[in-house]
Amino acid sequence: MIASDEIAIVGGGIAGLSLALNLHKRGIPSRVYEAAPELKELGVGITLLPHAMRELAALGLDGEMIAAAIEMRESCFFNRFGQLLYREKRGREAGYPYPELGIPRGKLHMILYRAAVSRLGGDRIVTGHHCIGVEQEGRDVRLRFRGRAPVGCAIAIGCDGVNSAVRRQFYPREDLAFGGINSWRGVTPMKSILTGHSYMRIGSIHGGKMVLYPIADLGGGRQLVNWVVNIQSGKPEKNDWNKPGRIEDFLDHFKDWRFDWLDVPQMIRGAEVLLEYPMVDRDPVDSWSSGGVTLAGDAAHPMYPRGSNGAAQALIDARVLAEKLAEASDRRAALKAYEAIRRPATSKIVLANRANPPDFINIKVAELTGDKPFDDLGRFISQDELRNLSEQYKRVAGFARADVN
Repeated sequence: MIASDEIAIVGGGIAGLSLALNLHKRGIPSRVYEAAPELKELGVGITLLPHAMRELAALGLDGEMIAAAIEMRESCFFNRFGQLLYREKRGREAGYPYPELGIPRGKLHMILYRAAVSRLGGDRIVTGHHCIGVEQEGRDVRLRFRGRAPVGCAIAIGCDGVNSAVRRQFYPREDLAFGGINSWRGVTPMKSILTGHSYMRIGSIHGGKMVLYPIADLGGGRQLVNWVVNIQSGKPEKNDWNKPGRIEDFLDHFKDWRFDWLDVPQMIRGAEVLLEYPMVDRDPVDSWSSGGVTLAGDAAHPMYPRGSNGAAQALIDARVLAEKLAEASDRRAALKAYEAIRRPATSKIVLANRANPPDFINIKVAELTGDKPFDDLGRFISQDELRNLSEQYKRVAGFARADVN
């Protein structure tokens, strides 16, 4: 089979669509193959950090994103008793040139999709193609699909997520890494919390943790609030993936979380959407690329959803890979050049999200205070020490202010 000169992108999510847009910007044709029969506005919320917005601004999409989102101005850390541990400015309030946004994931996806259809052409986004594997013979690459004819290409890039069929081709015995943390995610329409532009982390993973932030204004002082709870079960069984969740499976952990600024049980009960899923990642691997095939986004480096960094890293992958393909006369060499830059950087983030995530502040304070209310936090740890913990994660994750600027 003679392969076309086209670049095939497997997966029409954030990584796949942003890669197609980055390639088009550099005059490189590509075609996206998406498993879903139709791309729809689905999902709950997602945070776009300043380094993610830097990448979207380079694609000319920052204005649309800002219009569809809530701009975060501060990040606040609380213990499970609702006491403030640490507060810091975020995004443009913190001196970044780009904002930090809370946005419905479906709106982010649809903005990328509409841009891809407009710029590449609708025929370049092919739905209903569920990839089940990839084959290579000489310089030819062929993608295989369930119930569809195979497709030849010069280069194939797996952007097909945490359960990537392309990655499985090279690591067939690899499994998801599960550390005993199960999660539930919801979206609740409610009165705005704190400033209405606040990203909040409450509690620690050892006693139950919650992250919440607004993703849309509803008018009249009300917002759509995205929240996720994490519970360390200590058991090997993990819950299901993106299926409707049951409040009774986790509400008991948070039944006493009633603060003067938030009633957590009420928020949970008011959810319009409730999903359950395990917190999983994969161990970093020694190689993403083989011949004319490589990986990007969650297919390359699935990481714990801590620090809001998965989307940002996928967007950076897309830009770096497109740059290397534009620069190189040998596209297969470009894949290796891309991997040499991105694999070490993302491996550090995967490991940091396991051992020293941004909510390490909450974990550290809970350890120092015996997980009890305090009268004076300064007796246990200073604000400067907490600030250093926050900055340390930003440096590893690539969004310290100097890095983004």
